[in-house]
Amino acid sequence: MCPTETERQSPRYAKIDVWEPAEILDSMIEGQFSAVAAVRAARPAIERAALAIERRLRGPGRLVYVGAGTSGRLAAQDGAELMPTFGWPQDRLLLLMAGGQTALLHAVEGAEDQDHQAVELVRRHEIGASDVTIAVAASGTTPFTLACLREAKNRGSLTIGVANNRGTPLLHEADHGIFLETGAEPIAGSTRMKAGTAQRITLILLSSLVMILLGRVYDGLMVDVQASNKKLVRRSEKILSRLTGRADEEIHEALQRAGGSVKLAFLLLQGYGLAKAAAALDEAEGHLRRAMSLMVERPKAADLRETIQPYIREDATHE
Repeated sequence: MCPTETERQSPRYAKIDVWEPAEILDSMIEGQFSAVAAVRAARPAIERAALAIERRLRGPGRLVYVGAGTSGRLAAQDGAELMPTFGWPQDRLLLLMAGGQTALLHAVEGAEDQDHQAVELVRRHEIGASDVTIAVAASGTTPFTLACLREAKNRGSLTIGVANNRGTPLLHEADHGIFLETGAEPIAGSTRMKAGTAQRITLILLSSLVMILLGRVYDGLMVDVQASNKKLVRRSEKILSRLTGRADEEIHEALQRAGGSVKLAFLLLQGYGLAKAAAALDEAEGHLRRAMSLMVERPKAADLRETIQPYIREDATHE
């Protein structure tokens, strides 16, 4: 595949503007299926990248997303969704978009060509050896994105390159390159179509797998969800209801004592004390199953006393 395959006009779609609406839709749907197939073909590369990311992020490092235009917006969206969905800390997330925040909603002329600005951003944010940089560009040659990846790699960051053209610098220079072979678009050069779909799916798979490996999912549930609004508070309560079968009042009380942490509330509802439950989660690096194993190995009686003490009436009588 030549380096400009995503920009090439395809004979398959040359007369798309004179087709019937149903034919146009069918052809574009066909293109979306081919995007999914491209991601499927890249599964081994996605898995290798996710395992490398998980190893790096066991420490205090950040996830850094880099891109320009459509690719940058997709990267920024994936990164932003990690906070409410998986409770990923805001101070461990960095979104570098060519043109800055303005470019999220509006095209910023020449922004993707600002390679000097890219280098300055990487240095200003002190991206280094504890961080992971995910750079996304359909062409694989976007100056801003490529400059970010190069500078981040020079400073020791683990680098992941996602591109839709084979053999391009972004794929070649990244520690882990993920090639998505989507080919020419139904509308030539409109990489928001097949290329964008493949990028979006890849980012979802990559980040979700990393979050699972880091222990932010338990029994298929988002146990690190941040209850930042009423909907997410209800979701936290439903998660605990499914996991424990306990009454709403007990769940509400446990969540309050746990400061909104579903994992900690779950352990409280199992009869463990707050301090020991928090210590076990910390020792298990946030993995709830590991924390449960640690707690099972330890005496539980003291924890039970701590848990039930608030419910013992001072005027209770004993026979």
